[in-house]
Amino acid sequence: MSEGTALELNQLIRLRAAARGLELGARRRVLSSQAGGYLSVYHGRGMEFDEVRAYQAGDDARTIDWRVTARRGQPHTKLFREERERPVMLLVDLHPGMYFGSRVQYKSVLAGRLSALLGWAAVRAGDRVGGIIQAAENHREIQPAARESGLLHLLRTMVQLQPTHPAGIVTSRMDRALARMARIALPGSLIVIFSDFRESGDAAEQHLSAMARHNDVITAFLYDPLEATPPPPGIYRLGINQQRVSIDTRHTATVAQWQAQFQHHREKIRNLCRRHAIHFMEIATSDPMLQTLRAGLSRHGKGL
Repeated sequence: MSEGTALELNQLIRLRAAARGLELGARRRVLSSQAGGYLSVYHGRGMEFDEVRAYQAGDDARTIDWRVTARRGQPHTKLFREERERPVMLLVDLHPGMYFGSRVQYKSVLAGRLSALLGWAAVRAGDRVGGIIQAAENHREIQPAARESGLLHLLRTMVQLQPTHPAGIVTSRMDRALARMARIALPGSLIVIFSDFRESGDAAEQHLSAMARHNDVITAFLYDPLEATPPPPGIYRLGINQQRVSIDTRHTATVAQWQAQFQHHREKIRNLCRRHAIHFMEIATSDPMLQTLRAGLSRHGKGL
């Protein structure tokens, strides 16, 4: 198979070396399920200082910050957070429509390679890696695991479930994977979604909002340059099986409509993310993969 048309496990494993130059950045505060979603105010083994806030009933008096209390004239207490491995959850969309690409690689291959890069960076940072692979017929869940075990399970699953032929879009199929991720992700997780969002439906925003309440969420919008810009002037037969249509790109109106449809789809996803403080980045199949991913992560204003 051509290198850009199929995911191969050995190639995904070799990306470990390239991921050494990828920094996930500083962790945000961890909201653990054991702590009920709240930061601990107790300072013990495996805890580190986080911030100071006004003293509240029930706080341990031993954590009062006397310097800040004297300066502000009212009791303030120190907050600490547990030092623990952070779950990194990857949602990789491999629906049949991702089996497409006009330059360098298919979108499905791009999704798999980006997932591997980010996964290896997470392993190097000491995080636990798991996720959900969404494919044509079903989805597969991989529980977060430490070191390489969780990521290798995820990589093997991507290779097994990757699309091998194109097929029609099934609207809302992505929503089921988003709903499942919103249910299984532990509070404080980093969730990264690799998708073209062509199969996201009306419920996508609800599930993304639920994820973003207690987690860091990043969406990586994947596309092929041909989706954004039509081919040179001419008549083309596009589609699959009995769904083929003729497109005449010699007409200015056709070109404008082509570009407007893509821009509308991209802005819909971008605006959805903006409404819920979800970091949005976009990556084309022809982009330099590692550099574009690094640049996209560096613009994550909240920090990972």
